[in-house]
Amino acid sequence: MSVDWYPGIRDFCTHWSHAPMLQQTFATMESEFDNDSDACIDAAKGLVECACRVVLSNLDDPARPHTPSATNPSFSEWLTAAVRVLELSEVRDNSFKKLVSQYHKLTATLGELRNNAGTVSHGKDGFIRKLAVHHRRSAVLAADAIITYLHEAYLEQEPDPVLTLEPYDRFSDSNSLIESHCGLEAQSDEEGGLLITVRLPNKEEIELAVSPSMLLFGVDREAYKSAQSICREANDASPSNLEEETA
Repeated sequence: MSVDWYPGIRDFCTHWSHAPMLQQTFATMESEFDNDSDACIDAAKGLVECACRVVLSNLDDPARPHTPSATNPSFSEWLTAAVRVLELSEVRDNSFKKLVSQYHKLTATLGELRNNAGTVSHGKDGFIRKLAVHHRRSAVLAADAIITYLHEAYLEQEPDPVLTLEPYDRFSDSNSLIESHCGLEAQSDEEGGLLITVRLPNKEEIELAVSPSMLLFGVDREAYKSAQSICREANDASPSNLEEETA
């Protein structure tokens, strides 16, 4: 199988490259499909659930949550919640509503395939004969269609910067807007940190106290790691530590 089978899944996983469980599930799906294993259906379903969880974790309003509250939400419940938080179910056009309905039917079918497939599905014994190749392909194609549908709709949204797990670069338009209207002033404090004043266009100010470690960790993780290593060496070489070692 080539990546041409699942461009939507690939794009989604690339966008969320910092999500380890998602990457592990994606690698499993690729491996199992390439090995003609029915376990790829399990992984395809897992990827759809991951997509729904990602959308909800980044867009859902804690005050009016759509995220399923059940202990073990069903496959359809996850998709329904994701569609609602993306406000796709509110579109008035009947043809689009029918399209949403068809995606729900796809998830139900994919769930049935998943529940009946392979030794990894709910601990059941594997089929005496494997599912036909077109069943596995159908599962992957259905998952790709659903994830593409959710991901493209998600990219049109602007996540809440307080709640989202998205990186700074995701807010390029907002970043440019803020930088074009705001100014910065900075001075060091007595403890070696920075006192930063952000001047807003309405004459208001936001004051931030930033320590060296906070600045490095928030702006450049590699620089933070280098500083961490160098500071440990300096700490080990300090007179007090040397005295303790020779005592």
